[in-house]
Amino acid sequence: MKIEQIYTGCIAHAAYYLENNGEAAIFDPLREVQPYIDRATKDHAKIKYVFETHFHADFVSGHLDLAKKTGAQIVYGPTAKPGFDALVAEDNQEFKVGNYTIKVLHTPGHTMESTCFLLIDETGKEHGIITGDTLFIGDVGRPDLAQHVIADLTQDKLAAHLFDSLRTKIMPLSDDLIVYPNHGAGSACGKKMSKETTDTLGNQKKTNYALRADMSKDEFIKELLTGLTNPPGYFPKNVLMNIQGYESLDTVMTRGKKALTPEEFELLANETEALIIDTRSPEVFANGFVPNSINIGLDGSFAMWVGEMVKDIKQEILIIADKGKEEEVIIRLSRVGYDHAIGFLDGGFESWKTANKEIEQVKRITAAQFEDLNANNPIVIDVRKKSEFDSEHVVNALNVPLNEINDHLSMFPKDKMFILHCAGGYRSMIAASILKSRGWDDFVDVEGGFVEIAKTNTPRTEYVCPTTLL
Repeated sequence: MKIEQIYTGCIAHAAYYLENNGEAAIFDPLREVQPYIDRATKDHAKIKYVFETHFHADFVSGHLDLAKKTGAQIVYGPTAKPGFDALVAEDNQEFKVGNYTIKVLHTPGHTMESTCFLLIDETGKEHGIITGDTLFIGDVGRPDLAQHVIADLTQDKLAAHLFDSLRTKIMPLSDDLIVYPNHGAGSACGKKMSKETTDTLGNQKKTNYALRADMSKDEFIKELLTGLTNPPGYFPKNVLMNIQGYESLDTVMTRGKKALTPEEFELLANETEALIIDTRSPEVFANGFVPNSINIGLDGSFAMWVGEMVKDIKQEILIIADKGKEEEVIIRLSRVGYDHAIGFLDGGFESWKTANKEIEQVKRITAAQFEDLNANNPIVIDVRKKSEFDSEHVVNALNVPLNEINDHLSMFPKDKMFILHCAGGYRSMIAASILKSRGWDDFVDVEGGFVEIAKTNTPRTEYVCPTTLL
């Protein structure tokens, strides 16, 4: 069967391209749709369907732009209520893509409209199943997201639905089916999914805790809900965009791709409430940056951290990026619904320096220097997730997870020096930039974070294997 997984690591997302006999289908596309169109053009194929497994929370799907540009039909599973033209399929309904058959399996649980798509080849053999967020490799979709959008749903009710869906719709299928999920490790849609992005259903029945045959419904619900944390704040906003619709990415790109001189950039920053996001690497940012800019490095989980840290999805944004990366920044912002970039610093930070504008820096130390300083019992603040901190941390360190920093600013002293670190330096620089923009100055950041600290003799707690990666 001609099916291709198109994986985007920075948001741990998998879309799928299926083609046969001049017809193609796209499953769960990202916001930027031209690569899918180009892929079909290469095969001399027409995109016939855009299948959506559910209303996504962690990204804004490209279904609307893709349908508009290709004439493809958008298809959802039963109970979906989209605010635009789409086909809401019935359970077990079949669709033809060339000589292939796509069979709808309604699998409520992650959300009520969650649907899997069974892939059947031209001989009638069941080849694989696109599972969306119903079934991941090593995990299943968390059942606490839809309750933030639909008032009368609870995570317990959704978990009970998921138990039934897995056991009546998924587990009876053939062991040799290939499982094609919507996400891999790093996504907040599951609590402990594998780095692998495909597997056989038979192997998942053996290794995935949620598919244990001897599990009661109550046991399933308890185990599934253990270890969940509050979902990222942008998730409900992305769901609503996926349900109600959104601006074309072409419009978003035109608005964001406005090159600004340092003077124009500074004027806009002063005259608007735009947030300055500097997307350079933490190491480069630390050596010099525009005052009040927030560092969220592009070479990392950029979109996820924008979504976590920028509460208003309609926030106007001014961009600082390495030259040639400006368009990529706008696209990656749009993937999580941040559609209001209003321009970028032409020439990047170098043009700001050349214009002799004010510059700030973040002080950094090595792990060896940290070891020496730590002997004097300084205040150490670890901004990793609670699950990471609980697993192992520097003795006497405080934990303020990065996504909670704005709610716990009182834990960062202004009258004495403190030390920041995360796992590798990416998140602690986000924290450092936020603190600098709010008046903190007497702190240092550890280069390489806990990974490097763990190579020294700094006292650490005993390692405990984490039960959740959230």
